[in-house]
Amino acid sequence: MIRDITIGQYYQAESKIHSLDPRVKLLGTLVFIISLFLGMNIWVYLVATIALIAVIKLSKVPFKFIIRGLKAIVVLILISAMFNLFLTPGTVILKVWKITITDRGLQTAVYMVIRLIYLIMGSSLMTLTTTPNNLTDGLEKGLGFLRVIKVPVHEIAMMMSIALRFIPILIDETDKIMKAQQARGADFETGNIIKRAKSMVPILVPLFISAFRRADDLAMAMEARCYHGSNGRTKMKPLRYKSADYKAYIAMAVYLGICITLNIVL
Repeated sequence: MIRDITIGQYYQAESKIHSLDPRVKLLGTLVFIISLFLGMNIWVYLVATIALIAVIKLSKVPFKFIIRGLKAIVVLILISAMFNLFLTPGTVILKVWKITITDRGLQTAVYMVIRLIYLIMGSSLMTLTTTPNNLTDGLEKGLGFLRVIKVPVHEIAMMMSIALRFIPILIDETDKIMKAQQARGADFETGNIIKRAKSMVPILVPLFISAFRRADDLAMAMEARCYHGSNGRTKMKPLRYKSADYKAYIAMAVYLGICITLNIVL
């Protein structure tokens, strides 16, 4: 399951989505998330489904690869669905002992599950089609207006880029530590919650030590290269909009307009 986490990974391919400006993909992801939180409207979610399928097709990223990232949050999805299903008031449609299911709870649970799945798929699609360097450049360029109020945009973008870079590394490190502990007789599958939590200690301690060591090595490497933030830095490949990027902006505006209209009218 550790290797099923796809957020932070990059999938190499030649597609129209890969070639888009990272600022377009960042804004597109934000627009997609906003559309999911407009309300519980079946028509809005239908449009979101069509848009998500179209983008996946254009990205040329295998659908199985994107779905694989959902395995890591199955427990979170189930817990969210159960809380909404059993704790939301409304007209009772089923009651077994002290467990009550209402029509409002069932509706909320279904929409919550769809929303979480689409959020993970949309976010994964952005990182799968954008390299960490491009993502950093796009974030820094897109939030450049915040420099007026003295916000360290470059440093924030750099921290996010490093965090995304470290996700696959830490996943591989965790997998190696787990296999090493299992070879020594460790058991992570059986027992109650407390026993499983205690069994994670032999994984977390070396993982934290490894993460701090990598962070220290990275800091020393940046200092050795005289890194001092954004002062005096230039870009080897500055971001420039192309015609496809403007078309993507128009498509996003049309998509968001349709979602808002459907949410108001229906």
